[in-house]
Amino acid sequence: MQQTITLRVKPEEAEDAVQLLPYITRTLGKNPGTVSGYTILKSSIDARGRQPMIQLSLLVYVDEPAKERELIQPVYQDVHKATREVIIVGAGPAGLFAALQLLEKGIRPIVLERGKDVRTRRRDLAAINKQGVMNPESNYCFGEGGAGTYSDGKLYTRSNKRGDINKILNTFVRFGAEEKILYQAHPHIGTNKLPQIITAMREQIEASGGTVHFNKKVTGFITDKGVLKGVKTADGDAFTAAAVILATGHSARDVFHLLHNEGLQIEAKPFALGVRAEHPQTLIDRAQYKCDSRGEWLPPASYSLVQQVGDRGVFSFCMCPGGIIAPAATDQDEIVVNGWSPSKRNNPYANSGIVVQVEEKDVHAVPAFKKAYGAALNSPLFLLYFQQWVEQLAFKAGGGHLVAPAQRMVDFCEGRLSQSLPDCSYLPGLHSAPLWEVLPPFVTTALQRGFQLFGNKIRGYYSNDAVIVATESRTSSPVRIPRDTDTLEHPQLANFYPCGEGAGYAGGIVSAAMDGERVAKMICLKLES
Repeated sequence: MQQTITLRVKPEEAEDAVQLLPYITRTLGKNPGTVSGYTILKSSIDARGRQPMIQLSLLVYVDEPAKERELIQPVYQDVHKATREVIIVGAGPAGLFAALQLLEKGIRPIVLERGKDVRTRRRDLAAINKQGVMNPESNYCFGEGGAGTYSDGKLYTRSNKRGDINKILNTFVRFGAEEKILYQAHPHIGTNKLPQIITAMREQIEASGGTVHFNKKVTGFITDKGVLKGVKTADGDAFTAAAVILATGHSARDVFHLLHNEGLQIEAKPFALGVRAEHPQTLIDRAQYKCDSRGEWLPPASYSLVQQVGDRGVFSFCMCPGGIIAPAATDQDEIVVNGWSPSKRNNPYANSGIVVQVEEKDVHAVPAFKKAYGAALNSPLFLLYFQQWVEQLAFKAGGGHLVAPAQRMVDFCEGRLSQSLPDCSYLPGLHSAPLWEVLPPFVTTALQRGFQLFGNKIRGYYSNDAVIVATESRTSSPVRIPRDTDTLEHPQLANFYPCGEGAGYAGGIVSAAMDGERVAKMICLKLES
């Protein structure tokens, strides 16, 4: 007999079968000898009381042998001799999961990635962090695995209706992730482990007969009477196939320009803009767990914050406990910051994006931007230009070499330049600068009040021990590429499938992966009809 039960236990008891057994048998009213084992279905932390507790959902085996967790195991077909091919532009989560889905249906994927493989990419990341030198084609955003490979690997999503979340998580486990991501409330792989998993996915694609090409930047389309036949790359190569999936991520600005120059419809899309806020992890632990030390059983504490300030929402984004602030620019003379954590989340700092939504009307009300980019206000790229403009202001305020402008939190909120800055995880370095001269006025005002109000929600949060670093601007794509609701094709170009975060249809690793699968399934249906 199998029974599902819910338990609430102390952290040190949560994953210890010996300590859990009495709770299980008491809940079921059974003798210990009748319980042969259990599978964890869900695990989450409840830190609302004085004693943090772990909430567990368990599938318990009673009077029958326990079974191992059953994983979803897709079958990838051999496509070495397949006649049907699909081009995938971009080897991020949308592109890789689209390729794996095509393999399930016997269709050969041709993946074109502008950046480098994960191993070679590391050298360019080292140059960014140690020398402040940025390669526009190989950085935290561009390269095998996309932005998520070296910026955390969080797998949490609210996009339950967009696809099969369990299949996505199971696929990560198949290629090397720990099984605990299948039951954690907020699963996380870690930047130190995700590269090997991405490599294993690529090796599967290649072993099955698909191809993955690096340093292949797409610069043009091959079209015939409103039908996309293939793509051209910067090195002069051309690739043709039955369909093209565009999965280039939210930072491939050249792709948006290419589409616009080709006369293909694109749309401005609101995004969020702000800063990275970094605190000592011990401060967040004490506030969230309500104790002096979390001990060895509790993970570094996280937080999720949202605050209405007037008619604007201020909210946390991509919170990284035990994490590092990373330089995520993709072009010269701009500063972009993001965050990541290793699998153990054992760094001494906690950081999170704290951002404000940017609407079209907001940008039209910024005189300095209108003066600099007035001619672009009627372009569907104008929110992209605005994003870029703020990033360039941040670069100037930092002084070069990817040094980021920063302030202590209270100093920023009280309009005071910081005379010194606390230690920070951002490796290229910080420079004290007035961030109200970098951020648009509507963002500055909302953040200043938001930080103060966040102090009422997390004890000690509003503090000059915290440093805020500009600018967190790549929260999502500032452009949407439209597609037909039913066919998922671009309305002006047959066989062209915009996909993932860069096209405006996802907001993280899991939702991008699900969208990649969804688009690939639609192409398979079309090719099989």
